[in-house]
Amino acid sequence: MRKPLLFASALGVLVALQSPVSATESASPVSSNGQLKVCGRQLCNEQGQAVQLRGMSTHGTQCVTDGSLDALAGDWRADVLRVSTYVQEGGYETDPQRFTALAQKFVDGANRRGMYAVIDWHMLDPGDPDFNLARAKTFFTAMAKKYKDNPGVLYEIANEPSGVSWSKIKAYAEKIIPVIRAQDPDAVVLVGTRAWSSFGVSEGADEQEVIRYPVNSSNIMYTFHFYAASHRGEYLDALNRASDRLPVFVTEFGTQNYAGEGANDFAQSQRFLDLMKRKKISWTNWNYSDDNRSGAVFKTGTCNGDTWAGTGVLKEAGVWIRQRIRE
Repeated sequence: MRKPLLFASALGVLVALQSPVSATESASPVSSNGQLKVCGRQLCNEQGQAVQLRGMSTHGTQCVTDGSLDALAGDWRADVLRVSTYVQEGGYETDPQRFTALAQKFVDGANRRGMYAVIDWHMLDPGDPDFNLARAKTFFTAMAKKYKDNPGVLYEIANEPSGVSWSKIKAYAEKIIPVIRAQDPDAVVLVGTRAWSSFGVSEGADEQEVIRYPVNSSNIMYTFHFYAASHRGEYLDALNRASDRLPVFVTEFGTQNYAGEGANDFAQSQRFLDLMKRKKISWTNWNYSDDNRSGAVFKTGTCNGDTWAGTGVLKEAGVWIRQRIRE
């Protein structure tokens, strides 16, 4: 699922995220559910009840403004924002301090509006997570120190591993999770799976390797990504089987092809959403920006304006996914 990012065009839209909470705190996802945990194969709230979070993923730093977050929390009624920190492609490796501060600003913005935040280490190319091991340890140490007493965060430690075995991804997870746990022992950690987080399907494998050799840690979930116009029944079946045996969080999906481009396949997307609703599998859709892709929910130019709510500023995919979040 190759999705190159152009940071140069994005940095001009950053603002201080300090507007008031758009929804009443008593009704917010975080205040209602508290500290999340994994119970069996489910994501559960503080009371041990299974919950399904539904929301959006950022496209790096694009379009993350007071107005856009107000709309996501209030108009879209989202439960969660996935805060994607790209590592390469002009991202974290170029200025770790700057991109750590931006990620924290966006997490804080989501939390102030009562939404959960997934702290996403958005490694993509190269696909071996060990390439960025030292950087990941530095990043997650800083993030876990800041959010150790915050019930509104989850940690996604490797976006889309590719070209490496499950055993290497498992070993990476068993190095990074203790770094987070040393600071924040209670938060849920999300572990990327082989072949662009497809449980290996995109490289001819399946979920059995994870079932046989799970990560040696507790309170974790495994991630699955799909793009409905490219990923058909084989992927839907894999998600169904895997979620019968493992705790799964779909941290990224689109209604288009694997690049987030082209025509929308809403019928196939709905099959995935029906399955996830039935099994209470949480999800975030890609992507909450106005880039040129059909998978970017806002019409081009929206991020330079001041109108975010309603359907008038949305592309076809945006109208569709907003409605599914609001259901």
